[in-house]
Amino acid sequence: MKIAHVLICTLILSFAATPFALAETATTAATTTTDDAKKAKSKECSAQADAKGLHGKERKKFREQCKHAK
Repeated sequence: MKIAHVLICTLILSFAATPFALAETATTAATTTTDDAKKAKSKECSAQADAKGLHGKERKKFREQCKHAK
């Protein structure tokens, strides 16, 4: 009888935890996509700064403006 109760409780807890596991996976995928987009934008801005021959504070200022531009 105890084994049946343990199995039933395990099944109930497994089904109860499933939405949390699925939500975490979706959040992780969305975060990865956002991070990839930020990295791509950062590289694009660096390439533009290189093309303009910017260095030091001018480069930093340009990159910040470029990354935050829509």
